[in-house]
Amino acid sequence: CHIEQWDFDDPVPRSELLKKVPGIQGLYCLLSETIDSEVLDAAGPTLRVVSTMSVGYDHISLEELKKRGIRLGYTPDVLTEAAAELTVALLLATSRRLLEAVDEAKSGGWGSWKPLWMCGYGLTGSTVGILGLGRIGKAVAMRLKPFGVKKFLYTNSAPRPETAAAIPAEFVPLEELARHSDFIIVCCALTPGTKGICNSRMFSKMKDTAVFINTSRKAAQKEKGGGVVNQDDLYQALASGHIAAAGLDVTVPEPLPTEHPLFKLKNCVILPHIASATWSTRNAMAVLAANNLLAGLRGDPMEREVFL
Repeated sequence: CHIEQWDFDDPVPRSELLKKVPGIQGLYCLLSETIDSEVLDAAGPTLRVVSTMSVGYDHISLEELKKRGIRLGYTPDVLTEAAAELTVALLLATSRRLLEAVDEAKSGGWGSWKPLWMCGYGLTGSTVGILGLGRIGKAVAMRLKPFGVKKFLYTNSAPRPETAAAIPAEFVPLEELARHSDFIIVCCALTPGTKGICNSRMFSKMKDTAVFINTSRKAAQKEKGGGVVNQDDLYQALASGHIAAAGLDVTVPEPLPTEHPLFKLKNCVILPHIASATWSTRNAMAVLAANNLLAGLRGDPMEREVFL
């Protein structure tokens, strides 16, 4: 293969992408590139395969690919373990107020021992609700079991009895999950049915001691059009004390502007979309994306393909 590579950490500028794609047969892209009709028109009729180094593909126009008969590869499964580990880490950091505690230690706020100072919420004896019991949702639940969680609930587009039995977890409607859960973890994909599903209605049903965690890999769009979580409603729930805390690894937009009001809340922990950020996971994603691209160019089945 003859390869044209943007060999920098920063995303390829749009103008550079449009300049390089004419006449290509395969396109290897990241979440940072919007692959739409403009890019596909610039590439021309030679383009046969797009391979994205990501689980999500909201940055790619599926309709335009289908219209042109272009195949699409993506990288699910390989980041399940890393995403589940990060979810547990973010849950603990949020519920036990670890970032606040570090700030207090650094700033001199650490004084004499006080019985209720920096108290948070523990997992032992708790009820954990999972929104979306797929691969990552199940992996998160299995990692939380040793913490002494009393009960797991889940909401899904349809019951998943075999997956749930391994935990075990009980299938319930979203409102019941919101009412009874001490921790709610979002692991569902962004679809027309889940867009904005975590909103004021859901937050109003939650306990004022509940902790909300969002680490879904496909819970946000690149545009400001919205994701699974209505962030304005989340801000109001946190600022008013209607829920205790939130931890987010996915936001709308990304990156979230530093002046965003969520950053001003002590009870909101925001990470820069790093759930898959381990050396082994990112390397596995890169190799899978390359193999998908090469298979597509050969006309062979891809390891992981989005069937349009």
